Amino acid sequence: MRKRISIFIAVIVVLLAAVIGVNAYNRRSSQSSSTASSSSTSSKKSNTAAVKGKNGKVLVVYFSRTKGVYGGSLKVGNTARVAQFIQQYTKGDSYEIVPKKDYPSGYEATTRVAQREQDENARPAIKNALPNVKKYQTVFIGAPIWWGEYPMIVRTFIDNENLNGKTVIPFTTAEGSGLGNTAETLRKAYPKATVRRGFTAEGNTVRDNPSAVQKRVNNWLKKLGY
Repeated sequence: MRKRISIFIAVIVVLLAAVIGVNAYNRRSSQSSSTASSSSTSSKKSNTAAVKGKNGKVLVVYFSRTKGVYGGSLKVGNTARVAQFIQQYTKGDSYEIVPKKDYPSGYEATTRVAQREQDENARPAIKNALPNVKKYQTVFIGAPIWWGEYPMIVRTFIDNENLNGKTVIPFTTAEGSGLGNTAETLRKAYPKATVRRGFTAEGNTVRDNPSAVQKRVNNWLKKLGY
């Protein structure tokens, strides 16, 4: 009888030990799985942050007008609207080039002044203080095309800012001139900068169908990696 009781007790002890061992194993497996999942999530977040920040901080510089524009006056300048699209997509900062002396309100008069400034290689004064470009890695520079190139007031900005070592990207609005010689101007001004493929849109299209232009801007920026 005592022998049977001893065997029964031994069996109970073995069963209890087995149950305790299984529970401990399950807890360790659950903790290991949770740790691996947390590590994977953290890694994904880190990779996402790296991708978003790969182009550095962005500055969108632009010169735009609401008067003296081909097709009539505007509430928002065509180039200003494209600049807004770029700023919204890249989450960058923006800086508007404001002339100290405004251009004429008529289109024909504006073209004559633009031609004279180009002939004289003028550098019209900028009214507002220039931005601190040191903290930016990418600088977009946009304007309407006047006689095949940037307006000379944009050249004032270019001459007074050192963008060597940065990524510089032109964008323009025009009525058939495209990007003009803006890329060449930037490469000459900043031989140590990386000048990437620019964007251009017809002013009338920006005015009449801004949503379509915004889609084009977004696709362009996506291809550039922004």
